Amino acid sequence: MSDQVPPEVRPKPAVPTKPPNVGAPSPSSPFPPQGFGGGGASSLPPSAIPVAIGSHVASHTVGHVGGLAAAHNGGQAHAGSNRSAGGSILMGYIGIDTIIEQMRKKTMKTGFDFNIMVVGNSGLGKSTLVNTLFKSQVSRRSAGWSRDEKIPKTVEIKAVSHVLEEGGVKMKLTLVDTPGFGDLINNNNCWEPICKYINEQYEKFLKEEVNITRKKRIPDTRVHCCIYFISPTGHSLRLLDIEFMKRLSHSVNIIPVIAKSDTMTIEERLEFKQRVRKDLETAGIEFYPQKEFDEDMEDKSDNDKIREAIPFAVVGSDKEYQVNGKCVLGRRTAWGVVEVENPNHCEFSLLRDFLIRSHLQDLKEVTHNIHYETYRAKRLNENGGLHPISSHGTQESNL
Repeated sequence: MSDQVPPEVRPKPAVPTKPPNVGAPSPSSPFPPQGFGGGGASSLPPSAIPVAIGSHVASHTVGHVGGLAAAHNGGQAHAGSNRSAGGSILMGYIGIDTIIEQMRKKTMKTGFDFNIMVVGNSGLGKSTLVNTLFKSQVSRRSAGWSRDEKIPKTVEIKAVSHVLEEGGVKMKLTLVDTPGFGDLINNNNCWEPICKYINEQYEKFLKEEVNITRKKRIPDTRVHCCIYFISPTGHSLRLLDIEFMKRLSHSVNIIPVIAKSDTMTIEERLEFKQRVRKDLETAGIEFYPQKEFDEDMEDKSDNDKIREAIPFAVVGSDKEYQVNGKCVLGRRTAWGVVEVENPNHCEFSLLRDFLIRSHLQDLKEVTHNIHYETYRAKRLNENGGLHPISSHGTQESNL
């Protein structure tokens, strides 16, 4: 038998299919079957199993993760959920999905800030509603305020902070109240202290941000949400309401609500909500969530339902009553108890779910990425992007 030289075997280009040489594992192999394609295991050691990454084939230590691939649809997981955004196929578990758990652990350790401003006439139940939202005494009353105090001549800004903890997650909640707004006979320019306060918080954050040596975590006192309380008149918005929301809508996330909606019948409430929405549209007032911030069709669908419900007709109460054997928050009247969390009685539960359970993080992101960035760009353009210099040749501030 003559000796023959075998022809040169050239490697084929990398193709995102099952690896070659897939067979049964040896009995002594400590590794489980890898489960690619036909259900067998690779005859190669796990460290030598090729894995498609982009347009290349690289060696990848699979270890026990090959068994996870076999558990997905009979060994066909590489053709489904393991496909990367670029079209590549992952033939083993990497651990990308653990980033969510990493973020959760970090957030639970550090906590986060959430700052709410409430604006409206006295007697509309602003403090009570916020206490009801967070099921805690977080309003300014807990800081020693009483109804015996005189109404201030101008709008005063009072901020009270509390640390709330639920399920291991800590939240520093700051409630910014505006007593005196709209309570005077002449309310000209009564919104100016509120505008000034909001911009001052942006300024504080900007000064910390442009420092050469910045803090690891900049204290966030920016107003993430402004709940504007509308009097349940049943007619239309006052000129003061329109003027305030028009001036603040581009600086803060405004959520209009109808206070003490239990003073109106269901028909009156529906008609009033329609009038308010029409007044907002006519005046060009943008309330949260703004249409231009919808990122995809799913967000648009969810936010459209919210926009149709705004302004939320709410009732607040921190008193509990027994109704049908259950203890509920409500307001007792001569005709029965108005249940705060009953969607048939008011829209408080819709406001709470929207504000805290579904859009709290988005409120913070819109504040930072839209409202704060707009203020930041304006301030830096005013100063040419440089620090102002005093007459003595020293920097007056960080801007």
